Amino acid sequence: MTDLQTQQRDGRPSGRPHVVIIGAGFGGLSAAKALRHAPVDVTLVDRRNYHLFQPLLYQVATAGLSPAQIASPIRRIVSGQKNIAVLMEKVVGVDKERREVVTSGRRIPYDYLVIGTGARHAYFGNDQWEQFAPGLKKIDEATEIRRRILLAFEKAEASQDESERQRLLTFVVVGGGPTGVEMAGAIAELAHRTIIADFRHINPAETKIILVEAGSRILTSFPEHLSASAARQLAKLGVTLKMETAVTSCDVQGIALKDGSRIETATIIWAAGVMASPAGKWLDAPSDRAGRVMVDAMLHPPGADNIFVVGDTAAVTDANGIVVPGVAPAAKQMGHYAARSILALLKDEKPRPFSYRNYGNLATIGRKSAVADFGRFTLSGFLAWLTWGFAHIWFLIGFRNRLIVFLDWIMAYVTFERGARLITGGEN
Repeated sequence: MTDLQTQQRDGRPSGRPHVVIIGAGFGGLSAAKALRHAPVDVTLVDRRNYHLFQPLLYQVATAGLSPAQIASPIRRIVSGQKNIAVLMEKVVGVDKERREVVTSGRRIPYDYLVIGTGARHAYFGNDQWEQFAPGLKKIDEATEIRRRILLAFEKAEASQDESERQRLLTFVVVGGGPTGVEMAGAIAELAHRTIIADFRHINPAETKIILVEAGSRILTSFPEHLSASAARQLAKLGVTLKMETAVTSCDVQGIALKDGSRIETATIIWAAGVMASPAGKWLDAPSDRAGRVMVDAMLHPPGADNIFVVGDTAAVTDANGIVVPGVAPAAKQMGHYAARSILALLKDEKPRPFSYRNYGNLATIGRKSAVADFGRFTLSGFLAWLTWGFAHIWFLIGFRNRLIVFLDWIMAYVTFERGARLITGGEN
């Protein structure tokens, strides 16, 4: 049995420095790929067997794409990399003293550790709301939201009660960040254009889509004029904005708001906040309010120069004093930086601090509307939508995925069709 086969079997290194990467998201995969020619053994650990392109999850949730179009098996992605082993395991802790990653079934020794376990949605201490208002971080959540959205139309078609029909045809998205804006626009497009002729007893054009935001404007990470443009574009799609309105409770019949009002709805989608993985607890390291590990400009948690925390798991201010945002390009840059730092340390060289390069901020609002912020210039409307589309297709893993998504989008643009309108899972 070869050294690599031994490593694949039990996670032990072959004698060369051993790099363990937790999480096969953008940061973890970027680190793994950057180490493909390095004189190290790499073990990539993830509790799932696929890499997910999270920015397009909302397309799955609104029946625009199927899950297989935005996800690829991890083993296929790294199949040409000879120094890597992949383990499908759930990590439950990190033993810094013994330099071991603890999973539900084994301990994996490491010389260097890269943690990129991402984030999940947060309910600000009201986790009981999750059953009524699912978030959008996983494929299972996307297909569940799709099921709820499509099932609401089917139930409305069959209902004889007008008030119940109105409740079923009311959709609430909580949170005015990019995910909330994209979800609200996609639901409006689905209801008002795509399925407009599919039903006989209801008129999908009468569907109400309400976006609830606790702040004074949507897309707060964008310049104010782009935020205002996005609000106008949503209004054109038929989305109602309720600003400066916090949610106080969620239940099976709808949501209650801080102003004392209530919205009766059968479908609530949560896009109001994120919470990082338990990495801070694993490392016994200080974390911010969102659970992200506080790291220095070298991406190290305090007192652990052989550990790097990347992506949504890290709260970092870079060498230029820039607070690094939780976006895919930043995660990829951090993963690549961690790999380069490991190579430098192996040569007894001191790595330079991490510097984030901002390639722009984009959010789509519908079939041909978006906003884009590139710092020196901004875009809005159709041109921003084209930019958003090509940027996201470029980041998809694998030529096959890019081609399929591109062809699907062209077909959807011409025909207004959404080909993944399947109600699966759960109880109807």
